[in-house]
Amino acid sequence: MSNILIIKHGSLGDIAQASGAIQDIFDNHQNDKLYLLTTKPYVDLFKKNSFITDVILDKRLSRFNLIYLYSLIRKIKKLDIHKVYDLQNSSRTKFYQRILFPKSNSNKWSSSETTLPKDKTKEEFDENPVLNRFDHQLKASELATKNTMFPDFSWACSDIKKIKDEYKLDRYIVLFPFCSPQLSQKKWSYYNELINLIKNKYQDQYKIVVAPGPSEINDAKEISAICVLDNGRALDISQLSSLIKDSSFIIANDTGPAHMAAHLNAKGLTLFGSHTTAYKVDIERENFKAIQVADLKKLTAAEVFEKIEEKIN
Repeated sequence: MSNILIIKHGSLGDIAQASGAIQDIFDNHQNDKLYLLTTKPYVDLFKKNSFITDVILDKRLSRFNLIYLYSLIRKIKKLDIHKVYDLQNSSRTKFYQRILFPKSNSNKWSSSETTLPKDKTKEEFDENPVLNRFDHQLKASELATKNTMFPDFSWACSDIKKIKDEYKLDRYIVLFPFCSPQLSQKKWSYYNELINLIKNKYQDQYKIVVAPGPSEINDAKEISAICVLDNGRALDISQLSSLIKDSSFIIANDTGPAHMAAHLNAKGLTLFGSHTTAYKVDIERENFKAIQVADLKKLTAAEVFEKIEEKIN
């Protein structure tokens, strides 16, 4: 039995996408223990994942914080890691590679760089859809991949019967009209107009809800929808996963919850402007589709509603 380390720091959408790759790593290391290095928002979440033996917190403090860096590296080295699967593929994890296993190749450290196709530069390879990149990385590391291209995030779900009973949620549509202030180009501004169209068409067939994050609760007051909270607090990731999975439909900006919905087999739509493409971030699934436009400001509520009508029934 050997100890295997997986690195996945975040973000939320990226973690949902990595679920299939983590399952494939587990399936290929049935007799080994899997440890996962992640950041604080996802420690408790990954403790729910049955494929993971234990979770290690990385506070991601400055690389010049030598006391912290020594402590983290010491903790990892104590595990006598046989192999690392770097699913973060960042400059920070490349830095960890140089400290932990200098001069290592894909036999010891699997990353997009150590498994890079010979005919591609890193920049060219990174233009591929994210799931294709994971799939290539694991196959180049001699793993069989059955799940990487088909992530299943349902392991993250928890029981939310109490919350659904409180808000009398049976058939409901969830909107995710929020996004980080630093990523305002991802935000579509016509959710209230869309809500009016949905209500006029479907009357009381569906409740329309939002589930804001901790910093979005005040913003949710501007949306004409039921604000779902847990005793006044934002739902945690597991509760949010269940709310999404049990929904009738999802409409979301290109944010973490949209990627969760895609890999929870939820039915829905996500809205993309020119910031990236749905193809590159690999978000479209059988039930979850994207509307891609050059300018989100010019995408009307009527156009989005037309797509909802096609798919909700």
